[in-house]
Amino acid sequence: MESYLEAAIHGLLAFLALPKVGLVSVFLIALVSATLLPLGSEPAVFLLIKADPTMFWPAVVVATVGNTLGGAISWWMGYGAERAYERATHRKPPNPRALAWLNRFGAKACLLSWLPLVGDPLCAVAGWLRLPFWPCVAYMAVGKFARYVLMTAALLWVFPGGL
Repeated sequence: MESYLEAAIHGLLAFLALPKVGLVSVFLIALVSATLLPLGSEPAVFLLIKADPTMFWPAVVVATVGNTLGGAISWWMGYGAERAYERATHRKPPNPRALAWLNRFGAKACLLSWLPLVGDPLCAVAGWLRLPFWPCVAYMAVGKFARYVLMTAALLWVFPGGL
């Protein structure tokens, strides 16, 4: 069993190797990293751009789309969790101060979805609060796009040499 799992992991890593299917890898990594799984997508974007500098904008756009889709999935997970809570307890969940703050800002709070540690749970909480889906997704996309552009540009400035 252990050798099968190891072979499967090596196969997956070989499939996701950046030079072969770079944009697919960036999309999948960005998608998964936007859920509540602890994974960062910036290194994948950075490495693809270092391997081929002409891929800056395509990589940033693909990573933004994947990360925004992952944020939308987190929104739906939060929405479903809130509905399950209501069904199980037959009452609305409590509304502590942090949730009240988020509710006050509404979908605009999803601009902060790019933040490390709190950004991905923020998308789920937006779903929990039943903030409007499409405006949340639009604000997520803006925040995530800005993060990829700034982070990648900063990394290219700090590490200007070739691979």
